[in-house]
Amino acid sequence: MTEPSNPRRPKRGTWIPKPETLALLRSSGNEINGVGESTTRRPSPFFWHPPDQHPWGDLQLLARKNSRKCPGSTEAFQGAYTYPELIPVAETRNESSPQEFAEAAKSFAFSHEADDIGIAVMDPLYVFEGYTINQPWVIVLALAHNYERLREVPSDETNGVGVCDVGDQYARGTRTSYALANWIRSQGYHADPYPGPMAGALLLIPPAIAAGLGELGKHGSLISPRFGAGVRLAGVTTDLPLVPTGRIQFGADEFCATCQVCTQACPPGAIAPNKQMVRGVERWYVDFDKCIPYFAEAASCGICIAECPWTRPAVRPKLLATMARRLGA
Repeated sequence: MTEPSNPRRPKRGTWIPKPETLALLRSSGNEINGVGESTTRRPSPFFWHPPDQHPWGDLQLLARKNSRKCPGSTEAFQGAYTYPELIPVAETRNESSPQEFAEAAKSFAFSHEADDIGIAVMDPLYVFEGYTINQPWVIVLALAHNYERLREVPSDETNGVGVCDVGDQYARGTRTSYALANWIRSQGYHADPYPGPMAGALLLIPPAIAAGLGELGKHGSLISPRFGAGVRLAGVTTDLPLVPTGRIQFGADEFCATCQVCTQACPPGAIAPNKQMVRGVERWYVDFDKCIPYFAEAASCGICIAECPWTRPAVRPKLLATMARRLGA
């Protein structure tokens, strides 16, 4: 299961943030994210929302500045921030059935760069505080990383391969979410796209889990049975009548309970060995106050998802088979 790690990565516990970086962490992100809270609530705007919605605007600017030093990163992310025009909603509605619409939406998404797609009923807990989404459905799109490029994270001024692949996948998410939203609008229904990397109204991982795209990993990212943790997400909300795809369980959560790979690979030690109570739910959580300073200095990161055993193409089939036997026992 072991493969050589990127030699440019600092070992766990050896990285110390610069004082000037820590000075920009003006408020604990763990408190804002609701760590230790026993009551369920909607999430608060966080690091990748507009700077006037959180205390870390200067830290966000530092992260952007450092990531743009990586060769090719500016061009890679340009596609993510190039938003196509949304067409008006057609005056005449297509009256197909929810099942027919669901199948057509999936077919369209797969033919427009999506690697996986799931559909979930909208939940108010998927919407950040201060925002409103009125559509009853959320479609989540998964865009798979190129594993060999992803393994090169974190990037630096000489090697931008890893961060460029991140930018490329976010750009695909922008293109496919806007294309799908426009297709839905052409059917006579409302639809709004939510691509990354900047955050908007829609939280993406919880509806992705509800839609059957994967399970939450110890590193705080989605683990897909098809791509491991090497995926980026985009969403589309809509009033198009649909059919939900439903949750799946393939053993990632159980595996994470004993696996320590990402915990040991994280230079700032931000990944806890156990679940924590976050906004009324016991789940995996990454320490914001440790993770983000490293992310800002290292020109983005992604080490945890690159090192995750589920992300490794040669390992994932074996893990799926092993966990299937355990869950079936």
